[in-house]
Amino acid sequence: MPKTAVTIETERLILRPFTLDDVALSYEMNLDARVSEFTGDGGVASLKEIERRITEDVLGDYAKYGYGRWAIELKEGSEFIGFAGLKFLDDINEVDLGYRLMFDYWGKGLATEAAMACLDYGFNTLHLNRIIAMLLPDNIGSIRVLEKVGFSYEKELMEDGLLIKQYYRDKP
Repeated sequence: MPKTAVTIETERLILRPFTLDDVALSYEMNLDARVSEFTGDGGVASLKEIERRITEDVLGDYAKYGYGRWAIELKEGSEFIGFAGLKFLDDINEVDLGYRLMFDYWGKGLATEAAMACLDYGFNTLHLNRIIAMLLPDNIGSIRVLEKVGFSYEKELMEDGLLIKQYYRDKP
């Protein structure tokens, strides 16, 4: 397993470790009600909170596990457009695939491209046997992304008072 977070390139994207330079754009992304509608976290309340999440959660995951969520940039122009990556969930001993894009980048296949890169990394570099994804039942766009990258529906559960659908994919 890698000791530090790495950078991954796809045809159109660069998935790279988050830095504190990503705080303002991450905050801007989460202010968009269309983006935060299906996150279950109600968006981010302040710049200070997104800075805390990047510093403690994301950078903390890199230090603890050697992987986590990556910032996504378009190769052309190096523009920050969101995040994607894997997160180890201690409470259920599972690795979760997550992604979030700025609204202007929805519907272009970018979430699917980023998800495939994350799965490839998880299965072939981290040697994971299983990856899950959890989402709100009304998040039809994300369900389509998960189906395109080979996930199957597994179960419904309650998480923080919300009904969640859990999908999974086993190592090919």
